[in-house]
Amino acid sequence: MTSLDKPTTEETSADDTSAEDARAVTEAALFEAFGGVRGMVETVLPGLLFVSIYTVNKNLHMSALAALGVALVMVVVRLVRRDTVKHAFSGVFGVGFGVVFAMMTGNAKDFYLPGMLYTLGLALAYIVTALAGVPLIGLMLGPVFKENLSWRTRNPGRKKAYTKASWAWGLILLAKCAILFPLYWWADTTQLGWVLVALKIPPFLLAVYLTWVFLAKAPPPIDVFAEMEAEERAEEERKAAAAEVDSEGAPAGRHRRR
Repeated sequence: MTSLDKPTTEETSADDTSAEDARAVTEAALFEAFGGVRGMVETVLPGLLFVSIYTVNKNLHMSALAALGVALVMVVVRLVRRDTVKHAFSGVFGVGFGVVFAMMTGNAKDFYLPGMLYTLGLALAYIVTALAGVPLIGLMLGPVFKENLSWRTRNPGRKKAYTKASWAWGLILLAKCAILFPLYWWADTTQLGWVLVALKIPPFLLAVYLTWVFLAKAPPPIDVFAEMEAEERAEEERKAAAAEVDSEGAPAGRHRRR
C-alpha cells in the first residue's frame, strides 16, 4: 500500500468521531425509549414495597394499597415536573390491575399475575413480529431515531439489527417467564415476590445492552423527517423560482403583443 492509499489521520479521526456520535445517539435513544434509571426505579418500587410489607405483616390490603399509592405518587411527581409520564402511567396501570386481581381472588400471589401475563405476551410479540419481518423493537425505536419505518425497505442493515434485538428481548423475557410461572404455582407469595423483584432489572439491562450492541454495529438511521423538510424547502424554492420567472416574463410578453 502506497502512502496515497493509506487513510489519513484526519479521515481516521473523522470516522472515529462519526462512530462515537452514532453510539451516543443510540445510547440517548435507548435511554429515552426505556425510561432510563428513573423508569427502572418506577418499575421496581411498587412491587418491592408490596413484597416488603407483605413479608412483615401478611396483610394483602395494606400491601396492595401501599404499592398503588407509591405508583400514583410517582405519576403526580412527573406531572408536577412536567416530565414524560408514559413509564409512570404504565406502572400505575400494571399495579392497578394487580391490586384489583388480588383483591378479587383474595390470593396475594395474584398481585403479580397480570404483570407476568403481560411479560409473556410481550415476549411472544417480540418473537412473532421478528418472524413476520416487522420486529417490534424497530416499531418502537423507529420514531425515536426519526427513521419511522424506513428501515424496512431502505435500510436492510438496520432491519437485521432490529430483528436480532427483537429475538433477544423475546428470548430473555421467555426465560424470565420460565422462572416465574413455576414459582407462581409452587412457591409462597414472599418467595415469588422477592424473585420477581430480583428479576426486574438484570434481564432488562441485558436486553437493552444487546439492543445497543446490535444497533451500534448497524448502518445509521435514515432521518425521514429531515428528508421531508428538505423536500418541502426544495418545493418552496421551485415555486419561488417559477413565480420569479413568471414575473420577469410577463412584461416582455405584453411588449411583444403591442
